[in-house]
Amino acid sequence: MAVLSPLELIESLLLLTEEISLSKPLKSPPHQKNSASIVRKTNLFSILIEEILKSDLIPLLPLSAILCFKEILILLQRIKSLLENCSKTSKMWLLIQNESISISFHELHLDLSTLLDIFPITDLDLNEDVKEQIGLVKKQCRRSKLFVDPTDEKLRSEILNLIDEIEREIVPDPSNIADIFRKLGLDSSRSCGNEIKALEDEIHNQISEKSRATILALIGLIRYAKCILFGASTPRSYADGSSPAPELLFPADFRCPISLDLMRDPVIVSTGQTYDRASISRWIESGHATCPKTGQSLSHTDLVPNQALKSLIAKYCWEKNIPFEKTESNGKINGVSASKAAMEATRMTALFLVKKLTGDFPSTDAVNRVVHEIRLLAKTGSDNRALIAESGAVPLLIPLIGSKDPNLQINAVTALLNISILESNKKRIMETEGCLDAVIEVLSSGATWQARENAAATLLSLSALNVYRSQFAMMPRVIQGLVELARVGPASSKRDGLAGILNLTGDRESVGKLVEGGLVDVAMGAIEEDDVLELAVEILAMMAKRGGVIAVAGAEGVVRKMVRLLRNGSERVKECAAVTLVAVCRKGGKEVVAEFVGMAGIERVILELMTTGTPRARAKAAALGRVFRRCVMAREVDATVGFSMV
Repeated sequence: MAVLSPLELIESLLLLTEEISLSKPLKSPPHQKNSASIVRKTNLFSILIEEILKSDLIPLLPLSAILCFKEILILLQRIKSLLENCSKTSKMWLLIQNESISISFHELHLDLSTLLDIFPITDLDLNEDVKEQIGLVKKQCRRSKLFVDPTDEKLRSEILNLIDEIEREIVPDPSNIADIFRKLGLDSSRSCGNEIKALEDEIHNQISEKSRATILALIGLIRYAKCILFGASTPRSYADGSSPAPELLFPADFRCPISLDLMRDPVIVSTGQTYDRASISRWIESGHATCPKTGQSLSHTDLVPNQALKSLIAKYCWEKNIPFEKTESNGKINGVSASKAAMEATRMTALFLVKKLTGDFPSTDAVNRVVHEIRLLAKTGSDNRALIAESGAVPLLIPLIGSKDPNLQINAVTALLNISILESNKKRIMETEGCLDAVIEVLSSGATWQARENAAATLLSLSALNVYRSQFAMMPRVIQGLVELARVGPASSKRDGLAGILNLTGDRESVGKLVEGGLVDVAMGAIEEDDVLELAVEILAMMAKRGGVIAVAGAEGVVRKMVRLLRNGSERVKECAAVTLVAVCRKGGKEVVAEFVGMAGIERVILELMTTGTPRARAKAAALGRVFRRCVMAREVDATVGFSMV
């Protein structure tokens, strides 16, 4: 830190006092009086700084005064920080910490008093009025006592009583909630939403499990209060495509291929594929001996932590303000042990919203707000998804999924998508009459691309269970809808369409239908688009392995494009391109092999892949090397025989 000159020091002090004096006064509890008191004293102190600047005393300041000013500068920075904290932090969390925050204000008063006591004011040629003002500040600071505002304490007690009622499964009196929220200045759906956001930010700063559980209980209380006091929040209009990104659009590499959720504990199986530990463990424990993504047999069931990927995901979550802790464990929300109060508050909220859906609505906009609130609630964790489903939301969403209103359709299908992420909800959704048909209808002819891609994501989520994947693979409407989405949709729609298709290629019986639906041409075209390149080449590799090799081999330019990917693709792309080439060279006929062997520099490409590729890519490169050598030897034999016959 640079050493400030006396002039720079005084100017910095003046700037800080001005910033503090301009701090927005707290318009509602907590700590209104404490914050007003410290700002008032800072304003009086600023008079001293202004006088020194005006009277050219800076060159005459004694060393003792300069040292005091340096300490005062640090103190003012602490005052500013505490005021900003009180202004930006959740009001409810500040109330829960009422006494400790009050102590912080008191300590600032004491430290200011100490610095003013030792400040050599008599050594400075100052205006008498200024000296009198500083004397006044000193007296006020000396008389300062710890002040815990009784109004704040009463509010704190009332909030804790509400949480206690909820924990005992007693539905709180809405008028009582309304009174408390009015006192806190939480007087709209928006202000409640901001309070929830502030609490979600605060939870990352807490080490104590008890504190984090308390914050979750407060979040649950506010969500419930927001719904009963102000109705569901008004969603942004996004039928024009201007909506926020769909819930599942984390980077593809960060999502578990089984659960589709963000991987919190990525592990590598024997085939080299990465899954979230909880998902792949359930897969193996249920008796499966194959890799869910590639269909290859697992040579062993050891799970190796993918630390490099975990670090990347953690960094991504930090930048995007996404909780990184595990979300799927029972009794936890965002990795925090949820108190009974938090769970009961969520249950009450879910029941309230679902009951609303059973009533008559004055307008489409009114029902849209309720569905949007369910969508948001289902986005925030597994326990919430379970409680919403248990409250009976799924059958009530079905007619809304088919709504002609674009915004309502998007909210309804996305709410179902979020609910479906929880594994135990998948069966509930599939067994609800008309639910699957409604989702497929949106996939085929939804009002917007976003509705169609979220319908595709819903099917992808449901097909994480093998029994449903096999079922979807036999449904022409599902295949046609996904292929059409991948063919003509915008980039995000193509991703979801191709992801759904890739999942279906794991079922051999679906490959023929996918070929008939024109998937090979769609995948070949998608190879030219960076956003979906990896998905496209994975699809071609899976189809070539599982019965679609003739169709893949017959695609125009397939050998040339696969060799290009061997040269320039990522490790995963090179691996899939090698798998495709091995299959088409074995089954595609002499013309395909001849084209492959005739590619310029192909032998060097094969050797490089055998040296630097993934284990699977090296094995496939070795197979391509054998194809190359056999073809070259056959040509040499033909040439020798032809010469001897001349």
